[in-house]
Amino acid sequence: MVFVNSRAVAPEVDRPSSPDGVELDFDHDIALVLAFLNTCDAEKGTETLDDPGQWQQWCIDQDLGKAPGVDAAREIRDAMRTTVSCGVRPHAVFETAWPVQVRLHNGIPTLTGGDAIGSVLVAAARLVHTGRWDRIKICPADDCLWAFYDRSRNRSRTWCSMRVCGNREKARSWRERHTTA
Repeated sequence: MVFVNSRAVAPEVDRPSSPDGVELDFDHDIALVLAFLNTCDAEKGTETLDDPGQWQQWCIDQDLGKAPGVDAAREIRDAMRTTVSCGVRPHAVFETAWPVQVRLHNGIPTLTGGDAIGSVLVAAARLVHTGRWDRIKICPADDCLWAFYDRSRNRSRTWCSMRVCGNREKARSWRERHTTA
């Protein structure tokens, strides 16, 4: 034990990033949450959750198992999108409960989803608890609104793509400033 400024500090211990037998694949969690948030595409004008068949196929493509009703999926997706849109927190309180399971894998408790929405919510919960949730953002371009993961060092990324949406917005802003002058 080391004392620093009258506080006891435990020595650093090398700990594995994940317990033995439990895989924590945050890239998979990020990809799953983004895929769920992007089931609506403003640019293409498509909405996966308008058609139960498309929603079922999406769940199969993601290897998530049973697809619950599209109404519940849309409600949860829209609440999640509202929460991550440029850091804006929803004004209305949205609460819902969705069944997930805690299983012991080699004596280590792990969360698992019983269906597609449960799996998405478990992935989102892992992102929240590891501090990665705040890096999920929605592109503010009205014709895009694509969910993306901000991998910038200082978490300052605004656009899904600087080459497309960011460039368009900056060019639009420049034209507005120079046509009114």
